Amino acid sequence: MTGTAAMNFVRSPGRLRDHPALVLNADYRPLSYFPLSLWPWQEAVKASFLDRVQIIAEYDEVVRSPSMEMRIPSVVVLKEYVRPALYPAFTRFNLFLRDEFTCQYCGATGEMTFDHVIPRSRGGRTTWENVVAACSPCNLAKASLTLREARMNLRKPPHRPTAEALRNTGRKFPPNHLHESWMDYLYWDAELDA
Repeated sequence: MTGTAAMNFVRSPGRLRDHPALVLNADYRPLSYFPLSLWPWQEAVKASFLDRVQIIAEYDEVVRSPSMEMRIPSVVVLKEYVRPALYPAFTRFNLFLRDEFTCQYCGATGEMTFDHVIPRSRGGRTTWENVVAACSPCNLAKASLTLREARMNLRKPPHRPTAEALRNTGRKFPPNHLHESWMDYLYWDAELDA
């Protein structure tokens, strides 16, 4: 290998690390919308060689090894269907997603924490039905009071979402970067051509 070729090979991973592949389930729908199901390009190439995915779109950039060259995958589809869970895990991120990253008391957006509607000190449990996203000022104002005592109201009652409902909510938050090859597989809330 010549010196120039070696330098290009060494620089390629850094230059190409920003080429994620959109991962679709076998039904050609993203595994998740928020966060969008993306793999680093290296994982997509590996999965292709292991015959776990089919490459359906590519970037213009090429990666090379001593024996071959290939275009970087931009969209891959799993060969085996992954059945989505009926209900999502109860996590801080999923809770904020359910509440659309909005304080359920005042409607503020931005930095969020969470609040127990029925305070834990009064027997409230940490469940989908008793925890809501809250901004810090509302969380401090409510403290360990009930809604009535704090004279606060909820924008909507907390509930356990289905995985499908959470995926649909996630579609309202497209990532900062959407490659043009992904657009046929993503259905953001955009107006369709007639």
